[in-house]
Amino acid sequence: MKGNPPRPDDPVGKDTLDRFSSAKQFNAWLFRQIQPWCQGRVLEVGSGIGNLSEYFMREKFSTTLSDGNEQYCSLLKRRFADNPFFAGAYSIDLAAEDFEDRYKEFLGCFDSIVALNVIEHIEDDRLAISNCRKMLNKNGRLIVLVPAVTQLYNSLDKALGHFRRYDKKSLQAIHAANGIETLHMQYFNFAAIPGWWFSGAILHSKIIPQSLLNVYNFMVPVAKFLDYLVFRKIGISVIHVGSPAQPIPKSMVT
Repeated sequence: MKGNPPRPDDPVGKDTLDRFSSAKQFNAWLFRQIQPWCQGRVLEVGSGIGNLSEYFMREKFSTTLSDGNEQYCSLLKRRFADNPFFAGAYSIDLAAEDFEDRYKEFLGCFDSIVALNVIEHIEDDRLAISNCRKMLNKNGRLIVLVPAVTQLYNSLDKALGHFRRYDKKSLQAIHAANGIETLHMQYFNFAAIPGWWFSGAILHSKIIPQSLLNVYNFMVPVAKFLDYLVFRKIGISVIHVGSPAQPIPKSMVT
């Protein structure tokens, strides 16, 4: 099997997710970047502990959650059991080469698949995108966010199990290789670049300091302004929205 299946015990990843769970302003801002592109039945790939999952349900999307880590799936089932828009949580391995046999019930099922900070964890990223596409219906949308700026790769990326960082060209290429048409691309979160660089390249940290994250969460309005100021031409993340068939709606052209 190609890829990097999630470890049952992932202390750095879990600690990072726990720290981001308190960054409410940041989580809401991130969700607003992808919300306009979501439609119908949503599958969130790599849901973790559900930091973004709750926002899909607030907007009344029928939301299926998934993660390669079964411990996270159990947590998600407990957390959202009483939510009427929760459609279940399942362990899905995007690196599975026998994906079609293993996950028959999900093939062609979803109107939107959202993978935020997931693909960079998988060695064969083309296989991961291919397997996402198999779960889309013919008019579905695949929304992917990955870390950007290859020069920023440092100790934080290594500790989190990132194989790589991306730019628009490389991210678009793996979608095109799977027959996915680009509807929209943008960079996101320019203001976080200095903190990531300093923490990882200078301090050689293995996890984002909670104090730095707290300050950044408070400063989200400034970060949003900076993204507009740089015309979203650079950011710590890059977002790709694609579809195997659907042309871009005129109302969403930016």
